[in-house]
Amino acid sequence: MDCTDAVYSEDYYDLIVEYGGRPGALELSPCVQDVNNQYGIGYWERQGLPPFTIRNYTYTAIPKVFTLMDEGAMEASNILQIQNQPTLGLRGQGVLLGFIDTGIDYQNPVFQNSDGTTRIAAIWDQSLREGSPPLGFIYGTEYRKEQIDEALKLENPLRLVPTQDTNGHGTYVASLAAGTPSGENSFAGAAPYAQIAMVKLKQAKQYLRDFFFIREEAAAFQENDIMAGIAYLDQLAYELEMPLVLCITAGTNWGSHGGVSPLSSVLDSIVSKRMREGAIAAGNEANKQHHFYGKLEANGDTVDVNVNVGEQVSGFTLELWSSISEIFTVEIISPTGERMAPLGLHIFSQEFIFLFEDTKVTVEKNISFASNDYQVIFMRFEKPSQGIWNVRVHGVDILHGVFDMWLPVQELLDGEVYFIRSNPDMTITVPGNTLFPITVGGYDARNNSVYLDSGRGYTINGNIKPDIVAPAVEVIGAGLRNRFTTRTGTSASVAITSGAVALIMEWAIVKGNYPRITSGDIKSILIRGAARDGQRLYPNREWGYGRLDLYASFGALRSK
Repeated sequence: MDCTDAVYSEDYYDLIVEYGGRPGALELSPCVQDVNNQYGIGYWERQGLPPFTIRNYTYTAIPKVFTLMDEGAMEASNILQIQNQPTLGLRGQGVLLGFIDTGIDYQNPVFQNSDGTTRIAAIWDQSLREGSPPLGFIYGTEYRKEQIDEALKLENPLRLVPTQDTNGHGTYVASLAAGTPSGENSFAGAAPYAQIAMVKLKQAKQYLRDFFFIREEAAAFQENDIMAGIAYLDQLAYELEMPLVLCITAGTNWGSHGGVSPLSSVLDSIVSKRMREGAIAAGNEANKQHHFYGKLEANGDTVDVNVNVGEQVSGFTLELWSSISEIFTVEIISPTGERMAPLGLHIFSQEFIFLFEDTKVTVEKNISFASNDYQVIFMRFEKPSQGIWNVRVHGVDILHGVFDMWLPVQELLDGEVYFIRSNPDMTITVPGNTLFPITVGGYDARNNSVYLDSGRGYTINGNIKPDIVAPAVEVIGAGLRNRFTTRTGTSASVAITSGAVALIMEWAIVKGNYPRITSGDIKSILIRGAARDGQRLYPNREWGYGRLDLYASFGALRSK
């Protein structure tokens, strides 16, 4: 069989396989895309397989779906001072900035040298099938610097290198991190001499969009494709013998928010290596009413979790996460008072049709095999009627009685769905809860106020996130058709921070001042120099350790 066809075909399921773990009852797929020595992606022909449910395939194996964290920044972060400081003069030279996004407009001058050649080392377009994939990968098309430079000499560069960024998000993010200065537009990227590598993600398959009720026009990307993109960028950096900064702007609410997903595991394994660092957007979910925090005091106690569902919502999912030391069950009550009985202790999957609402609800219990610490109750509402749905949580055998519930991120919902009594904390999107990378929240540099939608910490297991914040409101960057635009969201703040990290790597590794620097060292440098207001205690859930201030970070190094 042609494994490339399996990657793109709706006739195949994509499943994340943990080597040495449990791929379920399925035989090993004839098509496997290796990610690292822990994970691979298997592609199975759907015909004859069991229905696509958590129960049949396990929660961890099903790729979650991610979207973009989007809705004078360099001066606020004191990056220009570092660029212009005579003895430092850092511009990111010799460092590779890696992006996993919507692609890049390689024809834009902000990604070119003064002689018109490109600063893009490589583009892996996962959506294009016509060309050659990267070495070790079974899909997509790779374009290297030499091909891009040849294309830029042509009247129509797309004839030779047809990859495009039709969304503009990837172009914008890459320009903030590594854009060539444009005096005409008062613009400069944080690391304008850095090399750029872009993974253009393909859109999620329809069966996953249907399973998670993702609205038709949403930008939606599969977890396994992001994992493969990370592996590719790491491989490319080894080949080019360059330090690598990963910039991750995609996020989701599916997962434990404890940094234990397959994607988080892959990120931690890369970032823990020498000459590697990663920065992840905290997401824009703090003000969306998509998190509920619950606590029961004793066995037999209950708490009602009310979910408001607007008009014409095709469906939504809801997850309850807790420690495996707790035993909870859920009872679902419709807006008209019809009840779905609590899931029995020894029943792991149950389906119920609400007669008056014509709504089908599936409830499934599953232990997250990526870690032995968490378990999930996964609820899927198909064609929910408008009104207040009540999820009554029962404490059966509890130790601490704590649980958290999340609704999908706003950008993926096809209507209005939110908790009546929500909690804005622990709203950092996955994989921003990952331990080793730098998680970046957002603030408004115009008045030093917090960006209200910026994901708030901490993680479900108490780790301090976000680490820092950077400008996220009305930040100017490159748009499509060689224009400049402004966007708001933590995609902007993480792009700026990624460029700042590239400057630290240039100073430490390329210039030989601290060649054995680790990702932990880099995070400490940023935290040490972070700007903090005297009236707040740090770290905190909104600001982490404070505002990005690269000049102060280098000043702290000098004083040691």
